[in-house]
Amino acid sequence: MKPGIIGKKLGMTQIFNETGQIVPVTVIQAGPCIVVQRKTSDKDGYEAIQIGYVDPAGVKGEGKSSRISRAERMHAESKGVQAVRVLRELKVEKTDEAKPGDQVLVTSFQEKALVHVTGVSKGKGFGGVVKRHHFAGGRATHGSMHHRAPGSIGGSSNPSRVFPGMRMAGHMGHEQVTVRNLEIAKIDSENNLLLIKGAIPGPKGGYVVIRQEA
Repeated sequence: MKPGIIGKKLGMTQIFNETGQIVPVTVIQAGPCIVVQRKTSDKDGYEAIQIGYVDPAGVKGEGKSSRISRAERMHAESKGVQAVRVLRELKVEKTDEAKPGDQVLVTSFQEKALVHVTGVSKGKGFGGVVKRHHFAGGRATHGSMHHRAPGSIGGSSNPSRVFPGMRMAGHMGHEQVTVRNLEIAKIDSENNLLLIKGAIPGPKGGYVVIRQEA
């Protein structure tokens, strides 16, 4: 199985590398995770495993059974595994032997390896076209009345409508983002921590999926 795990973003810090240079890193509580379900092409139409994040500390009540819905508990009981709140799917090969109950640990990764990190970006609220889409805006001179406006969004007679996908003001951020080829700077297997070079999507406490492509 290609290494893949669910993690929680704890924040950023910095470490020193072998040459004494300061390296900014993001600290991720990576697992431990368990395999909750094995999906097959014969039954489900595709090959994947469903893994669940086991919060080791139960921070803010996330580990309490009262926070887990009845549907989540029944789903876990049907597979004979521990009930968890955070579930994600990872594609696997048909020959993969992962089964419900197997653990997914941070030790499956290696330092200096490149990984893809997927998370939900921070929400920015309502954004205009200048901030959201980097429009140049109009003239800043007095009386232009077109400083940060989007301009024309369609013809009046032809085509007499606004095309789908037109870049306009609206909800900014809070989207699924994947940052590729980030380097694992350090692994703390004792505390299930991954230190990844650079920034990753999402706020502190947000959940991310870390995958390593073979």
